[in-house]
Amino acid sequence: MDLFDQVSNDIKEAMKAKDKVRLETLRNVKKFFLEAKTAPGANDTLTDEAALKIMQKLVKQGKDSAQIYIAQGRQDLADAELAQVAVIETYLPQPMSAEELEAGLKAIMAQVGATGPKDMGKVMGVASKTFAGRAEGRAISETVKKLLA
Repeated sequence: MDLFDQVSNDIKEAMKAKDKVRLETLRNVKKFFLEAKTAPGANDTLTDEAALKIMQKLVKQGKDSAQIYIAQGRQDLADAELAQVAVIETYLPQPMSAEELEAGLKAIMAQVGATGPKDMGKVMGVASKTFAGRAEGRAISETVKKLLA
């Protein structure tokens, strides 16, 4: 079952359970999925990879919004935003630990023959594709800089 079907089924389950936060969050996610499916050139399909990117974007936006709410003294709005983020994160793969990321990057550096800071582009290209959905781009970039320095 692909992510789109899983979210659709979970919407039904949330309705039955009367879980308002989960229901609202999943309906919002499905809205973004439908927009992506009907976008020009999408041919009415949505791959799991594209769906994961959409969910990661929503998680990042939710966390950013929560930080803004906290800065403005609106903890109630921040809590609501973080509750939605928690629902979406259940569909995402487990993030890599710093140690796993470093070990994976060392393997990629050996594979592409990276020796210094000038090879960062080569490493980042492979690493971004390899760790998509499991590590943030910023974390990958910082670790690569540290290892190549």
